[in-house]
Order: sequence, then structure tokens, then C-alpha cells
Amino acid sequence: MELKPKDLKLIETKKGLISLLHSDNNQLNFAKALRTVKYEKRIEELQEELIKLQAWISENKQKVVVIFEGRDAAGKGGAIRRIVEHLNPREYKIVALPKPTDTESGQWYFQRYVHQLPQEGEMVFFDRSWYNRAVVEPVNGFCTQDEYELFMNEVNDIERMWVNSGIYLIKIYFSITKEQQAKRFNDIINSPIKRWKYSSVDRKAQDLFDVYSEYKNKMFERTNTTWAPWKIIDANKKYKARVEAMEYILDKIPYDEKDNQILKPQNLEEEN
Repeated sequence: MELKPKDLKLIETKKGLISLLHSDNNQLNFAKALRTVKYEKRIEELQEELIKLQAWISENKQKVVVIFEGRDAAGKGGAIRRIVEHLNPREYKIVALPKPTDTESGQWYFQRYVHQLPQEGEMVFFDRSWYNRAVVEPVNGFCTQDEYELFMNEVNDIERMWVNSGIYLIKIYFSITKEQQAKRFNDIINSPIKRWKYSSVDRKAQDLFDVYSEYKNKMFERTNTTWAPWKIIDANKKYKARVEAMEYILDKIPYDEKDNQILKPQNLEEEN
């Protein structure tokens, strides 16, 4: 690979040299190392903008909700971690609710999510959200058809009320192929530190892939509104997906001192 002078400068940085030394099969992979350094540089630029965004939210007592939906192993959690990595932990929270308790199951479906909505000056990131009822629950038999239809008939009006109350509501869906999901499941199963992530729902995800697709498409058709549209991100390349998610969040909120030059999307080539 012939390196341009500006690329060589990136490779010669600490991160560049570390990436180069992590090349596979004891062969220096300059192309992969360069992609990694460019990705990290882009992430840092966007994280600086996210700090400015958070300051604006805090100072102006704004309320922001970002929900991440997508198939199992699509990379939702990893994207959220990079987004909040350098934010003030007192002014955001990550919500990943477990299975409802018996008490919660007897409540209005949205009740436990309403309790998690942001206070003034706060950002809330949902790693899966109320949209469990639109896809995961009906696919796996965790709700009845009547409960599913009730949710689908209510959700747009509820989100409109939240938006009208002053909440910025951002809905992101991470989309991956069946082949990519299988590859990531295999990586998780064979990793001693990640194996805990592989759940009983995950074990059925490949067999139910087409059923998930059916309900996912219905969700987009019925809940992609002007006040709360869906942003679908191709997450087969997880690093690129993280960058795109950051860019989208920053673009959707009109915070002060926004650097539009930084926010111009960039083409980051990456291997799977």
C-alpha cells in the first residue's frame, strides 16, 4: 500500500502505531491501521461536539431522548457507550430495562418508560425501548395480538404528546443482515467475557429472522411520523454505524456553537 504524506503522519501517531502492531498474522496491515486511526479521529471530533451539545442541553434546560432499536447483536450498546464516553455522567442516563415485573405487567404499558423520561437538562439513551412491543414481544409470544395492536394504535399519539411537551425524540434503528448476525453471535458465544450476552431470545433470533423482518417493516410503516421519524442505519460495519449515529444525533438538535464543518458526513472505509 502506498501511503500519502498525510496518511503517514496518522500512522506515526501513538494510536496509529498501536493499530499497526495489532495487525493479524504477524503481518503489518497499513490499510487497516489507517482506517482505525481515521475512525478514532472522527469519533473524537464528534465526541467534542457531543460535549457542546450536552452543555447546551444543561444550560437551556432541554430534554432529549434517544432510542436505539435493532436486531440482537446489532451493536446498539457499543454505540451508546462511545456516545456517552466523555459526557458528564450527572446529566445523562442509559436505560436498559429488564423483563417487566408482575406489578409492571399489570400497569399501563408505557408507565415504566414514562418514569425514565428526562428531567430538564438531561439526556436519556434507551438501549431498546417501548418498541419491544412492536417487534420482540409479538415475535417471541411475550404479548397478545390485542396488546400488540393497542400499542401500535397508541404509540404515535403518545410520542406526539412527548414532543409537544418539549422533548427532542430521536429514534435510531441498527440494521444488520442474517449472515452478519450469525457471525456476531458466534463471536459472542466463543468469547468468555461476552458469552453472558447470549440470551434465550438470541438463540431463536436466527430461526425467527424473517418473522422479525415482517414486524420490523410494519413498525416502520406505522410509526415513521413527521414528529418522530426513524433513522435506519446499516450496522453491518459497526464502527461506521457508530459514527453515523453520532452525526445524526448532532444534526437533529439545534445546539449553540454547532460546527457544521465537522458535522459533514465522511466516508470511512472499513472492513467487516
